[in-house]
Amino acid sequence: MNPSPNLFLIGPMGAGKSSIGRRLAEHFRMPCIDLDAAVEERTGTSVATIFEIEGEAGFRRRESELLAEFAARDGIVLATGGGAVLAPANRALLRERGFVLWLETSVEQQLQRLARDRQRPLLDAPDRRERLDQLARVRDPLYRELADFSVAGEGESCQHAAARIAGLLEQHWQRTPAARATA
Repeated sequence: MNPSPNLFLIGPMGAGKSSIGRRLAEHFRMPCIDLDAAVEERTGTSVATIFEIEGEAGFRRRESELLAEFAARDGIVLATGGGAVLAPANRALLRERGFVLWLETSVEQQLQRLARDRQRPLLDAPDRRERLDQLARVRDPLYRELADFSVAGEGESCQHAAARIAGLLEQHWQRTPAARATA
């Protein structure tokens, strides 16, 4: 039913891309790849350690390499990292190789969902709200530009959100059969 070779999930940290991605993959009978987890698996270390040793630039390079590898496949659900959209080449790959779903969430929701998370290097800041606001100011316009479809978080469980999103995607794809079919 997906008019594109792949389904790519974008959005800020804490939006539920990994959890919802797994459930959407199950629903659509597709394998699911979490890009951050794939970077960790490939390197044998955590994202936090990569940031510590190589900085954000080193992590982004590794992220882009794996994104290119996975985007070349057909029939996957890929949960990207929040910053994967920063590189123009990454945005081009996402646009060309799949249907892009933006999981929108507010900074307030992010703060609630990430309250106990101490593993994310970009959240290691004195004022988490200000840091998330800064990230949103840069990234939200990129998400908006890239998204084929966006869904706002509604404070529901990942299971309910995934079921709701799967239904919305199916309705969207039925209404727009020519929706961005790609090579």
